[in-house]
This record gives sequence, C-alpha cells and structure tokens, in this order.
Amino acid sequence: MVESFSQHLQFGDESHPSKFDDAVQTADSSLEKQLSRDIEQAYVSKLDEDLNRKKKQEYRGWVLLWLAFQSTGVVYGDIGTSPLYVYSGTFTSQPTHDDLVGALSIIIWTLTLLVTVKYMFIVLRADDDGEGGTFALYSLLARYANIVRRDPNIAGTVKMERYLTSEMKPVEKSVRSFIEHSRIAQTALKVIGALGVSLIMADGVLTPAQSVLGAIQGISVVHPGISSGTIIGSSCAILVLLFAVQPFGIHKVASAWGPIITIWLLFNLYSGIYNLVKFDYTVLKAFSPFFAGSYLARNKEQGWRSLGGLLLAFTGVEALFADLGAFSRRAIQLSWLCLAYPCLLLTYVGQAAYISQDVTMVAYTNPFFNTVPPNTIYFALIIAILAAIVGSQSMLTSSFQLLSQVMRMSYFPHIKTVNTSKRFHGQVYMPLANWLLMIGTVVVTAAYSNTTKLGNAYGACVICVTFLTTCMVSLVALIIWRINVLIVIFVFLVFACLDGVYLTSALTKVPQGAWFTLLLAVILSSIFILWRFGKEQQWSAEGEDRFQPSDLVIAKENGDLQMTATFGGSPVSKVQGVGIFFDKVGDNMVPIVFSQFLRKFSARHEVIVFFHMRPLSLPSIPQSERYLIQRTFIQNCYRLTVRHGYADDIVTPDLGRAIVEKLKWFIAGDTMPSTGTSALFTHSLEVQAELDTLNRAYAAQTVYIMGKEQMKIRRSSNFVRRTLLEAFLWMRENSRTKLADIEIPTDSLVEVGFVKEI
Repeated sequence: MVESFSQHLQFGDESHPSKFDDAVQTADSSLEKQLSRDIEQAYVSKLDEDLNRKKKQEYRGWVLLWLAFQSTGVVYGDIGTSPLYVYSGTFTSQPTHDDLVGALSIIIWTLTLLVTVKYMFIVLRADDDGEGGTFALYSLLARYANIVRRDPNIAGTVKMERYLTSEMKPVEKSVRSFIEHSRIAQTALKVIGALGVSLIMADGVLTPAQSVLGAIQGISVVHPGISSGTIIGSSCAILVLLFAVQPFGIHKVASAWGPIITIWLLFNLYSGIYNLVKFDYTVLKAFSPFFAGSYLARNKEQGWRSLGGLLLAFTGVEALFADLGAFSRRAIQLSWLCLAYPCLLLTYVGQAAYISQDVTMVAYTNPFFNTVPPNTIYFALIIAILAAIVGSQSMLTSSFQLLSQVMRMSYFPHIKTVNTSKRFHGQVYMPLANWLLMIGTVVVTAAYSNTTKLGNAYGACVICVTFLTTCMVSLVALIIWRINVLIVIFVFLVFACLDGVYLTSALTKVPQGAWFTLLLAVILSSIFILWRFGKEQQWSAEGEDRFQPSDLVIAKENGDLQMTATFGGSPVSKVQGVGIFFDKVGDNMVPIVFSQFLRKFSARHEVIVFFHMRPLSLPSIPQSERYLIQRTFIQNCYRLTVRHGYADDIVTPDLGRAIVEKLKWFIAGDTMPSTGTSALFTHSLEVQAELDTLNRAYAAQTVYIMGKEQMKIRRSSNFVRRTLLEAFLWMRENSRTKLADIEIPTDSLVEVGFVKEI
C-alpha cells in the first residue's frame, strides 16, 4: 500500500491540487485503518502471551551452583539442625545397642525414602509453574480440572490446561469427572490445600523456638549451672534478631546464611566420621532395613510411640517443598544430594556410634554437644547457635511463599508484599507476617521452655503435611502426569503407609502439646476458607453489575450517549476533561465504577479511559510493551491495560500524563515503520479531530474515578450464612486494599460509592 501510494505521488496529476489532496487523504485514512487493525492484533497477541507466560525459572552453570549454595542456607536450616535433638526426643533412658541401631536404621531409611525418593524425585516435580507447597498442588489441579471458581480479576492471566477426553485413559477420566462433579470432593480438596498451608505456618511458629532452644541448651554442657531463665531469655533475644534481619530479603539473607549451614553440615560430617572410626563402626549395619523392622517388632507399642521422636529427623521437609518458588527444583536437588543428605546420614551414624559406647549413659540427652570431638566444644557451641538461628529461615521463607500463593488465589486478604530480588522472581518478604510470626515464636519459646516439650508439639504438623502431600501428588500423577493407575496406587500405598505410621504415632502427643499447633492450623485454615467463601459471594454480587457497553448505553451518530431503556433511557450529558476509571477485571465488560457513575450522574467525560493493571511475575516490563489499548464502541472511550512487573511503579502522580501520551500514540498510529515515506502522511480529519478532543480534554482536567464498594448481607440469609458473611465483612473492612499505596493527587481523585448485597 505504501509503494502504490508513493507511485501515485510520483505519477499523479499534480495540476489538480484537490484531487491530489483527496488521494493523500484516502491513502492516509486507509493506512491508519490498517495500523489500527495491527494495534488491535497486537493487543490480542499480548493478552495471549500473558496467558501462556511461564513463571518457572530455569538456571544452569554457575548461576545454578550459586542458587544451590543459597538454598543450603535457607532450605536445610531446619532439617539440618535436627541432629541437635533427635535422639533426645526419641529415648527417655540409655538405649540398648540393638535399639540404637534400630532407631538409626529408621532414620537412614526415612531420609532415603521420604526425603530423597519421595520429595526430591517425585514431589518437587509437582510444581505449579515453579511454586511449591500443598496449596500449589491444589492450584495445579485447578488448572487441569474444573474444581474451583476463578477470580475474575486474574482470570486473564491463568491458563487452563485441561486435557481432552480422548487424551486420557478411562480411570483418569473417571477420577477427573468425579472431582469435577462432586461438591464434597471439591470441598475436601479446598480444605486439604488450606490446611496444608496452615500446618506449615503453625510449624513456622515452633521451628525457630525448637532450633534456637536446642542450640542454647548446649551451653549447659559447658556451664552446667546455667539457669533456665538465662537460656530462655537468650533464645528470645536471638529470635528477635532473626526476624529483624528478614527485611533485607531472601537473596541477601540466604547469601549470608549459606556459609553458616555449609560449615555446620561439614562439621557434623567431620564429627560423625570421627565418632564412627573411634567408637563403634558396627552401627553401619543400620543401613540394612532389617534392623528398622526388628526394632519395631521388638519394642511393639513403645517402638511405635518412639516414631514421634524419630520423625524429628526430617522436620523441615515440608518447608523444602514450599520454598521451591524462591529457588528451583534443580538447585534444591543439587544441594541435598551433594551436601545435606550425606552429611546428615554420617552425623546420625556418628552420634549412634558414640552413644553406644557411652559409659556415662547421658550422651543421648544432648546428642550433638556430648558427641563432638575433643577440643571442639566451643566451636561446636558457636556454630550450633548460628546454625539454629539460620535453621528457622526455611520456615519463615516458606511462610512468605505460601501466603503469597493463598493471596493470589483469594484465600486471604491482601497484605504488603515486597519482592526482594529482581533476578530470582519468587523471593518475597511480608512485613506483617514476619512480625506476627516473631510474636508467636517468642511467646511459644517462653511458654514451652525446653525442646522436649516443644518436640511433642512439633512433629504432628510435619507429618500431617507430608501425608496430605502424598494424597495430592497422587491425584496430580493421575490427572496431570497421566501415569498408569497401578503404578500410582502402588507408590501411594508405600508412602501413605510410611506417613501413616508416623502420623498415628505423632497424634499420641496431642494431649502433651501437639494440640496447640493443630488448633492454630485449624484456626488459620478456617480464616482462609472463610475469606474465600466471602470473595465468591462478592464476585457473584459484582457479576450482576457487569454489562456489555451496548446493554448500558446507546451511542448516537453524533457521538452522544443515551441510557438504554433498562436503565431509564435518559440522555447522558458530557463533562469536560479526561475520566480515568479504574477497572479491576479488565475484560470486555463495562467497569462497575463506570456503570455506577453513569447511573448516578447521567454524565460522561469527553475522553473516557477504562484503566486496568495486569501484574506479571517479572521484575519489569519494557515501556514499549507495557501499554495495551483498545477502542470501545463509545466515541472517545478507550480500554487501556497496563502490563507491569513487581518492580514497576505504575500509579504515580503523573499517571494521567503517561496515559494521554499513550493514547496519542495509539490514535496517531505511530506503529508504522519509519521507512522514510511516513513523513509524507498527514493525519486524516477524523484522526485529527480525535487528537484535538484528547488534547482539549487533557487541558481541561484529568479525574481518576475509583469504586468505593460497600457490601450488605441479604435479609433472606440464614443464621449460619449471615454469621460467616459478617465475619468476612469485618475482615474486609479492616484489611489492606490492593491500591493502598496509590500516589494520585487527592484533589483529582473521585470515589463513587455503591452498595452490593451478598
């Protein structure tokens, strides 16, 4: 088209200026229409790109090694400090040699089967676009099966990946069909997902207390006369310090913690090898699973009850999966297989070798400090305290990860979230959650006062989460991985039996302290489910106020608007200026705030912008790809979507100017390549009139219009529903809004209030 127009310029009849101008005008108008279509196509392709965008980050080479090193300082702080208290939490008196070997065998095979095989090679593969944890499993299932109602505000950024019926085997289809059509199954999955998050967060309150107290109690080995008050006070002070450094971010904290945990694990490796060589190498026979079975068979009920202490050897494995989003699967696998796993195995072997030859019969009460090599007690004390401080990091990081997931799925009110790294996108920090966890941890430390009491409360959460994870991953294997059902059943039964034996043992400690964490988890999961219930009711109410533009107004030939007969049929007057209406959903419907504005005032601005912000899991979006614009059937009304990363500052005092500049670019069609011929074109009269209207409106005023939604419970609601919704509305009124940090000048901001019944 450009070439034909250039030829017309070259060979046309220049003796007739009017014909020449008409030709320019016609070609220019055609070109602008083509450019407009190109822009529309670019809009659709960008939306499709957002829908198919993968958040998962993959790393190789030195970056992978560095991330594996960082993950060592965060992921293994909890499971890596378990040697401080496993044997003391298992035995109440000096164990016999056979019992010691049997307990060691159980530890070895638990670390091998549950941590290495189950988590490292199976569970870590069940990520939701790079995110881990039980709630990520629920979110992953929701993308492949229609089991959850989508939040309309994020529906455009979540892609359903449902397999066709022809692509699935009969059993897989039956399972998917069952959970899609059974309200009970959907509710059960929802509860499991929320409960898994709650159990880990409840565990996050206990883990710092358990780790730090276990390390500080080592002082009593050096100074037996130290008081319990000093130990508790020192532990609380260290815990406050731990939470105080969280604002620096996972990236910096992990870089600092990495060397500490690495030195800790290597020191444990050295200590284990030393004890094994010097005291009793025969404990190596514990690598045979026979001794694990004989231990349980010999001790019967007492052996089964002791599993509640032995499971402390793998506490932290649930956080390992939840921390996946902050690092990556390959980084975690690398750091576990090459460092943490062999170090921990030899640590427990060495401690058993020492305890088996201990003539004082007290080594088991403080297994780490009583078994360190000679002349290393002070170094051991220092590195143990540092490792215990770091040991709490895995639970803090996982709590932040999981909270970000539940907020994204609308199971929790919005709280401030800070992305702490531009390179590793999943690393977040939440100030409110951090300080609440600190208060809870300090209170628990003071209340329980020693690791034995804490151990009773501690293990139940861990094993509950691992059992729930086994169930969820089995569904993933059937519906998403489409593995043969016989293989899935076999693997499920193996790990479900292992989890189940530990779980039943841990539940015997409920009266002794485990009730606290389970009660806390139930309260948290109830809050999550309550918030989700309220949000679903809110979406239903808001859906009644979502219309196609043609259902709301009629556009006349001269550009004036008139309300449709459904809304009274009154004419809509025109107000000078640019009206920017914040649109939460960003679809082809009219924003609720705009429909409410029209119905209340029967007025519109000269230029209308439906403004929608679409957050993406990237640190920043280039300016050239940030703004997507579409026309609506209303004259001088545009739909503008801002694609932004978490480090982009969008809602600023000059937002109006930025929007107008982008509209000018859109109207003028400046996407045309600079071939040299573009300078020959002048804007058509239609486009020039549109630009003039925009400039005139912007010169008059720019107004930002936001909705101020109030919610009221329907009179027909029964007592239970009314009670639940009252609690939801109280939480909603006292929670932070997503636009709490907007920097729009208050004299340009208008809030349109309206009431919706739920």
